[in-house]
Amino acid sequence: MTRTPVLCYHRIGGPPELGVTRVARGVFERQMATLARAGWRTQTLDQFASAVRRAVAPSGDEFLLTFDDGYASLAAHAYPVLARLGFTATTFLVTDHVGATNTWDVRYTWRRLPHLDWRTVEEWRARGFDFASHTASHARLTWLGDARAAQELGRSRDALVRRLGAAAGRAIAYPFGAADERIERLARAAGYELGFGGVHANGSGLRVPRVPVYWWDAWSVPFGLRSDALGTLGRSVAHAANRCAVGTSWMLALRRGPAATSA
Repeated sequence: MTRTPVLCYHRIGGPPELGVTRVARGVFERQMATLARAGWRTQTLDQFASAVRRAVAPSGDEFLLTFDDGYASLAAHAYPVLARLGFTATTFLVTDHVGATNTWDVRYTWRRLPHLDWRTVEEWRARGFDFASHTASHARLTWLGDARAAQELGRSRDALVRRLGAAAGRAIAYPFGAADERIERLARAAGYELGFGGVHANGSGLRVPRVPVYWWDAWSVPFGLRSDALGTLGRSVAHAANRCAVGTSWMLALRRGPAATSA
């Protein structure tokens, strides 16, 4: 079924990188301001989940705004912009690295990047922002055996529920958008109600599609909210870029060694 569109950003502002996920602060602010002037509204995770449960058709002027990884720069460069516009967002946290740096990732920047800490997460949650799971260590779940994948899902959810309450354990965004029926089953068994995949996810409640916003998506309205030919092309390019992230997964798997994929 057709659902409310979901955008996925990663980093806003901060130091340049060799990768594709950083969106300039000015671009992000212009995009959000343009959407607000055009009458777009953001949904909370609870509103989105409720619409999925009840199979409610999208209104046409609402979207779910999400951030993956939970970088500290969001509190400086993204959340204040959204708060001024009356927008909200859901941030998917790599729970083993809350308050630490992105040692889970390939180094695309000169220095490691800090993640949000729990105190900042709690402050913004009190202001109406949502937080959910991006697994415990950002491993590519489809490359893991059942036991290790279940551990990634469960440990992250347990940490979120313990720190933020039951609602924070509702949703999972799969690293690299990588999920299949096996991972959906494991996510459901771990207690998740919603799962977010890639551009061409299957549309089930545990594999909801999202359109990532990369550095080249600098139009005032991101590709994921456009209904024209440019939007279609942009979504296809975003899907291809997301698929290319398999290279990052290979480098991380080689660094972690055989234990990374053990059952």
